[in-house]
Amino acid sequence: QVFFVESGGDLVQPGGSLRLSCLTSEYVFNKYSMAWFRQAPGKVRELIAGITLYGDIKYADSVKGRFTISRDSAKNTAYLQMDNLRPDDTAVYYCNTRPATATWGQGTQVTVSS
Repeated sequence: QVFFVESGGDLVQPGGSLRLSCLTSEYVFNKYSMAWFRQAPGKVRELIAGITLYGDIKYADSVKGRFTISRDSAKNTAYLQMDNLRPDDTAVYYCNTRPATATWGQGTQVTVSS
């Protein structure tokens, strides 16, 4: 069963922090690398962070040093800790496998504004 349920988005001031969560099925979580994507208004969806089954991690340059991806196998959940948020981080954030499946969740809105 393939599904993704993202949560944790909010309105936050510049410099603030948020932690996003992504719940998926045990089948997906134990078989695939996980990744976070985002789509800002008027822009294409972009890959921002990925973590393999073995814990290897990569980040897009735009978030490197500010965002931290992790996964908890006991909860079938991936996380994205976002620190030092900037207005250009405003977007809908999605999780999926890496490479992505055709199934997408509803996403979670992150708005960074003063």
